Formats: sequence, structure tokens, C-alpha cells
Amino acid sequence: MAGESDKEILLVYDRECPVCERYSQVLRIKESVGELKIVNAREDSEIMKEITARGLDVDQGMVLKMGDQYYYGSDAIHALALISSRSGLFNRLNYWMFRSRTLSRILYPLLRWCRNLLLKMLGRTRINNLNRAGKEKF
Repeated sequence: MAGESDKEILLVYDRECPVCERYSQVLRIKESVGELKIVNAREDSEIMKEITARGLDVDQGMVLKMGDQYYYGSDAIHALALISSRSGLFNRLNYWMFRSRTLSRILYPLLRWCRNLLLKMLGRTRINNLNRAGKEKF
């Protein structure tokens, strides 16, 4: 029998991004899949150490960890679409747009570009987890 911690789902992203923050607030994960926990990529945490050790650049994509499996960027948004509920307009639209791995891979770079532009306009710095030495502006 799986323990409660086995059902923990971690979503790691930049909480200073207003669009990412809103996305995580309206996303509903099916209860049968587990509990979604949000992790701010700007804070020092064990999961950020793991992500950095794996060479995943959180400035270029969100990370979803389910059990021992890591999903990054377009794969993360695709996995989220598959485990999300279909209740509410946003969740149905999210499922429709990202249920296809191919469509997720096409749309995600555009979403990332928009995010980077928004953060630049807001004057926010990069997270720069792969090279913390130089905090540069977008």
C-alpha cells in the first residue's frame, strides 16, 4: 500500500511570474492522483537542489515531480493536463490544449517566451539556478 507521501505532487515554478502563479491557483488535480504542492523556485529547498543537480533550468521550464519521476517544461504541462480534473472552464481548456504531447511541445515555447517578456517588463531577475553566481536581468 502506497504511503501518503507517495501521493504528493510537487510543482516547481517561479512564483514571481503572475501568469504562472494564476495557473497554479486555478489548476485542479484529481484527488485520486494526489495532493498538488507548490514550490517557489526562487527559494532554497531540497527539491531545487535536486532539480539543479539534474541540470534543469527553471528559467526555461516548470518542473513537476510525481514520485520519483520528473517532468520538465512541455512534458510538465502535458502531465498536468492529464492528471487535472475537467471541472470548470479553465481546467477543460487546459486539458484540451495540453493533452497532446505534440501540441504541448509546440505551445510551451510560446508560453515561455511570453513569460520571459512579462518578467522583463516587470523588472524581475532570472532565477538562474544553474549558475547562481550572476543574477542577470531578462
